[in-house]
Amino acid sequence: MVALSRNFKCSCILQVYEISTQAETMVFSSNFFLFAFLPLFLLCYFLLPHRARSAVILGFSYFFYAWWRPEFLTLLIGVTVFSYGFALAIEAERNVRRRYWMLCTGVGLNLLALAYFKYTNFGIDSLNILLQELGWNSIEFTRVLLPIGLSFYIFHAISYLVDIYRRDARPARNLIDFAAFIALFPHLVAGPVLRYHLLAEQFRNRTHSWANFSRGCQIFMVGFCKKVLIADAVAPLADAAFLAPEPSLADSWMGAIAYSIQLFFDFSGYTDMAIGLALMIGFVFPENFNDPYLARSITDFWKRWHMSLSNWLREYLYVGLGGNRNGLIRTYINLFLTMLLGGLWHGANWTFVLWGTWHGLCLVTERYWQQRFGRPIFPGWLAAARTMLLVMIGWVLFRAANIDSAGRMFSGMLGFNGVTFSSSVAWQVTPDRLAVLAMGIVLVFALPWLRQRGKGPLSLLLIPLFLWAVASLSSQSFTPFLYFQF
Repeated sequence: MVALSRNFKCSCILQVYEISTQAETMVFSSNFFLFAFLPLFLLCYFLLPHRARSAVILGFSYFFYAWWRPEFLTLLIGVTVFSYGFALAIEAERNVRRRYWMLCTGVGLNLLALAYFKYTNFGIDSLNILLQELGWNSIEFTRVLLPIGLSFYIFHAISYLVDIYRRDARPARNLIDFAAFIALFPHLVAGPVLRYHLLAEQFRNRTHSWANFSRGCQIFMVGFCKKVLIADAVAPLADAAFLAPEPSLADSWMGAIAYSIQLFFDFSGYTDMAIGLALMIGFVFPENFNDPYLARSITDFWKRWHMSLSNWLREYLYVGLGGNRNGLIRTYINLFLTMLLGGLWHGANWTFVLWGTWHGLCLVTERYWQQRFGRPIFPGWLAAARTMLLVMIGWVLFRAANIDSAGRMFSGMLGFNGVTFSSSVAWQVTPDRLAVLAMGIVLVFALPWLRQRGKGPLSLLLIPLFLWAVASLSSQSFTPFLYFQF
């Protein structure tokens, strides 16, 4: 246990190191993006003829990515060119066995790139802990920096190769279009996870209209307000609770609730901005969130949360493992493994492994109960409350820097460290932050109603809220999107 604790601390240090190196990442919620990059991109895009617009997208997307660390642009280009060429080779090959092994090679090499950059530090740190326990010398190595967005564009490349192998799509004939699909800056660093065939026709022919552009602007502003006015405002509450040495009952539950609200409004806000930016230039992205905190089961939750990733995991991992084709026991194993690997995809830390394990066990239990008794475990609103509790328990694992931190939070949630706010947390609990947290909770339940009435008087509030959010940017520190680290 001591060895594992050290390993968790190493993972924590690595995670902080990786995030700190992203301090110069260009984000949608920044003055430079809003007042320099985006206006210049839109100006060039609409002034040039249609045949040049993919090149404009590609050039600006590469600049957007290289703003962080230019050397990692080489990796992005390498993955793109490799996947483009390999897909053409798979399409041209008529021998079934050779096509299969070509697919395995293409997917395997992409996974090797992901494994090297994302899991090398984690693997060697874990090995060093074992070596130290055995009394042997540790392995000295240079730490590997994780490129932002790597998991997302590797997933795009893998799904492209699999779709070509399955003949679900024809390979791209235009390298510029394909490279622009992989690098398209609205979804490059944090999704949504898109399949090529969904955008292939849009690269050839898409509609540019004032209606699309204005609707895209509205969606972008909604996402911007979610991020700046809610997610960033409640972040100090979550941070204080998770950093507390002995969080109390009040600390822990407030921290878990605050992080649940922060993560939802941060990530759904990013997705809204990505969808809005894409719509401004004629691309239609699928929705990525569908009121997930209103779900009545964990199964339902994963049909509503990060839907593009859920669909990817189901289509390319769960089905690839055999899905539900080989009996109940194998179905349960496949469900569990899909969530376990999905957890590991989110980060090289045992907390993510446990988070995936937690959701895998919940999915298997629900599937078994439904098949055994033919009804949900709890009915009505009790089912929604139970699901939200299970989700928040998972978010504690997801947010905690290591297992020790998660254990302290769970201990506090059970009341083992006192009831009232501790001194290390109380100074962060201000009336304005509590008000925003309460507003966020209300909005979780009110968003469906607000969407139905978005074209009415409520839409008039969007512009002043957006201007308020823009003004708030200058008074807060750099806050990258939470999913940038994945």
